[in-house]
Amino acid sequence: MNRRYFIGATLATAAAGKAVAANDKVNIGMVGVGGRGRGLTRTYVGLDAANVTHICDADQASLERAQAEISNAGGGRAKETNDMRHLFDDPEVDAVVIATPDHWHAPATILACDAGKDVYVEKPPSHNIREGRLMIDAARRNKRVVQVGTQSRSRRSTIEAVDFVKSGGIGEVLMAKAWDIQLRDDIGHNEDGPVPEGVDYDTWLGPAPWIPFNANRFHYNWHWHWHFGTGDAGNDGVHQIDIARWALGKTFPKIVSGMGRKVFFKDDQQTPDTQNITFDYGDKALIWEMRIWNPYGMNGVGNAVGVYGTDGEVQIGRWNEKWGYKVFDRDGQLARHEDAGDADTPHMQNFLDCVRSRQTPNCDIGVGHLSALHSHLANIVSRTGRNLHFDQGTETILNDPEANLYVKRAYRTHWSTPKGA
Repeated sequence: MNRRYFIGATLATAAAGKAVAANDKVNIGMVGVGGRGRGLTRTYVGLDAANVTHICDADQASLERAQAEISNAGGGRAKETNDMRHLFDDPEVDAVVIATPDHWHAPATILACDAGKDVYVEKPPSHNIREGRLMIDAARRNKRVVQVGTQSRSRRSTIEAVDFVKSGGIGEVLMAKAWDIQLRDDIGHNEDGPVPEGVDYDTWLGPAPWIPFNANRFHYNWHWHWHFGTGDAGNDGVHQIDIARWALGKTFPKIVSGMGRKVFFKDDQQTPDTQNITFDYGDKALIWEMRIWNPYGMNGVGNAVGVYGTDGEVQIGRWNEKWGYKVFDRDGQLARHEDAGDADTPHMQNFLDCVRSRQTPNCDIGVGHLSALHSHLANIVSRTGRNLHFDQGTETILNDPEANLYVKRAYRTHWSTPKGA
């Protein structure tokens, strides 16, 4: 296990950032307030320990909708900007929440840490493997709290299920399966066109290579384009992969094998709609399966995890819109079903608590990087069509120069380009 991933129980306050007293509200700057960011804005406004003081987005329409969310939730009017550096430079801001497209997650997090801000960053924390390492380095050198938005790490029912597995509740555990079986939209085809009024497209692109504006690469559809997103392996799949890896107690895979490609959709999406990937740790295995072209799920649930032991199985997922878990005995009979219906709010509250206490958050960037790394490796298998041997010491792929091109990315010259990338 690479000790650089882990830190002690507490984090000292960096000189660059101001301390937040235990009873003070945390002043939050929201970076990216469209879609998921708007939902997070609503959540943070509703938490007693938070005060949303600033919002940032490259789309003026998103800023206006976010202001409406804040007002409807009882908050005051937030300061607006389309340049996140204004938030990082403002001493009023204690912490930032980053809910931009994936290609901005690492650059924004690194800049925020270097400016002395604590960070809540949506999953996947990085666009590629190398960026994840740079995020860890930035958090550690600046002694910053960085929480990754895989909310299951703070979900009581998931914690209980994983503890049950680790206590020997299903005997010796040898394998886990994570699956993402749901129906996504066919986005069709769209021609490049003019940038919509109110959109700062150059800022939206950030360090990504410049390409013309296209609605099928903007707002939610950026997920399915390699310049900006990581497909559903990084979007939804990282949640399930994280739970499965957590239950197995594993860090880095040794061999990654399988397939991934577009099978069903004939649209503008670049990323796979189908993946079947095995992460081999030597003594245990994690199987990742993704099909985003069917509505009927697997084992009665769309996105979930199965953990398999010598004495039974535990499934962790959401049934009838309620998070929980099921325990099956050796005969495959349902022995227990905990239908908790946990919310995601405790994960955001945990971040605020850690900003004030300097404790390590439930999904520290070191933990989040390990799970995102699996999603990135699944995508590299898909893009190369080859099995991979992974070296955890260098975080590179052995004896495969082409595959290693996808371990990091090419950036255009931009103020946000991470140093050392």
